[in-house]
Amino acid sequence: MTDPGTVLITGPTRNLGRHAVLAMAARPEGRRPDLLLLGRAGHDLTAVAGDARALGARVQELGCDLSSLADVRAAAAAARKLVADGAVRPLRALVANAGTMSADTRQASADGYELTFAVNHLAHARLIGDLLGSFTAPARVVLVGSNTYHANVWRKLLHVPEAEWADPVELARPATGPQAPGMTASGVAYSNAKLAILYYAHELQRRAGPGVGVSVFEPGWMPGTALGRGAPAALQAMSRALGRIPGVSTPQRSGPLLAELALDDRWAHLRDGAFVVKTKQTEVQPIANDRDRERRLWDATAELLERAGTEA
Repeated sequence: MTDPGTVLITGPTRNLGRHAVLAMAARPEGRRPDLLLLGRAGHDLTAVAGDARALGARVQELGCDLSSLADVRAAAAAARKLVADGAVRPLRALVANAGTMSADTRQASADGYELTFAVNHLAHARLIGDLLGSFTAPARVVLVGSNTYHANVWRKLLHVPEAEWADPVELARPATGPQAPGMTASGVAYSNAKLAILYYAHELQRRAGPGVGVSVFEPGWMPGTALGRGAPAALQAMSRALGRIPGVSTPQRSGPLLAELALDDRWAHLRDGAFVVKTKQTEVQPIANDRDRERRLWDATAELLERAGTEA
């Protein structure tokens, strides 16, 4: 078995991320990685780091606001230094778990980009780009995705909007004027960001080299998590109620599955943005494979990062 080395995970303080961290930390000696926990500095980050240490893991905290690309660059630089100085073992995996769904698509990140797109896609693209040269092969990049980019029967019944793709520069632009009623605009923005993750994963694999395998993890529908904490109170209450239905995914069930995808030999073969729904590799919808969109997203992402003053 390959030395698990170090895993960097974003969004480690709550729900899916927290349970993935604790599952990794609870592994037996020899299978337990060192952990770089990248999230907002404060009590929650300190608490999950403490819990992981209590389980036996060697942990470093990286305070970072993912809505600020300058913060992301600083955190990536700190991670590179920890790896280069031998403060942690070689970097073997990066888990891009953090995500958000802004309730108001007029809300902008610190760099002026629509907040959902900025956190879900741009921040992770910046982080991964800054750390690619620090991986030790064989290495893995695991992006957390979602099936919301297309509408099936259940999503239609629940009025979950599918993606409405546009040029990425447009997707990154905050909305103007009155906000549309309900959660339609924010739901579309979220689905667009999740479709962007699939496009990015495919293009990243083409550019990452043979030593890094790129995959996308879908944890299953987890109503009641903090992702939609900006949603109206009635929608949050309904989501919490749905989360109590037997068989619905929960962070406690899906977090360890995410940890396995990052570490287990069973998943070592994954490449090319392979899409794993909980425990099953699954084909994405045809709309999620588009070489032209993937190339354009890559180029537009570089343009957006340069505009924000975070060019490499």
